[in-house]
Amino acid sequence: MAVLHRAEIRPTKLELLEEWLPSQPWAATAGEGPLESVGAFRFDDPDGEVGIETLLVRRGDGPVLQVPLTYRGAPLAGAEAALIGTMEHSVLGSRWVYDGVGDPVYVTAVLHAMLTGARQADEVVETAEGPVPRESTASAFGSGRADDAVAPVGQPDVRRVLTDEEPTEGAAATLRGRWRGQDTDVVLVTV
Repeated sequence: MAVLHRAEIRPTKLELLEEWLPSQPWAATAGEGPLESVGAFRFDDPDGEVGIETLLVRRGDGPVLQVPLTYRGAPLAGAEAALIGTMEHSVLGSRWVYDGVGDPVYVTAVLHAMLTGARQADEVVETAEGPVPRESTASAFGSGRADDAVAPVGQPDVRRVLTDEEPTEGAAATLRGRWRGQDTDVVLVTV
C-alpha cells in the first residue's frame, strides 16, 4: 500500500520534469505547451524506503510520455546518470528523484508486477483522522509469466512514448495500463 502525505513539495514533480525532459531524446516528440499530468500510479517498495511512482504526462495534444520515478531519502550510489533532481518535501524532508529505469528498486517492482500479474499499489493519504483511501488516476497490471520457466528475463523495456501499438512479440510478460481518456489498455513495459 502506498502511503501518501499531504505535503508541500518544492520544486513540484512537473517542474522537475520540465527541466529534465528536454535532455531526453525520447521526449523530442512531446509537443508544445506546458507539461500536464494525465495520470499516475505507484508500486510498493517491500522495504518501505523508496517511493515508486510512474507519471504519465503530455504537452498539448502531443503523445503521452511515461516517466517512472523513484523518491529516496539519500542519494543512490552509482546512479548519478539517473538523477533527475532533488526536492524538498514538507513531511519527509529532502528527496532525491531518480529516473526509475536507473533504480534497482523500480526495476524489481515492475518485474514483479509483470511476472506475477500484480496490479499497481493501493493508495492512502495520511490525515489527522487516519489513512484515507485515494483513487489512482491511472491503472497498471502485469500479464503474468507466459510460461513456467524460472530463467532470468533480463531488463524491462519501458515504453517512454505511449501509443496503441502492441510491441509484445517475443515478450515473456507485459505491464499494461490506462488513464483518464484512454479507453483501451496500452502496453507500458515488456520483458
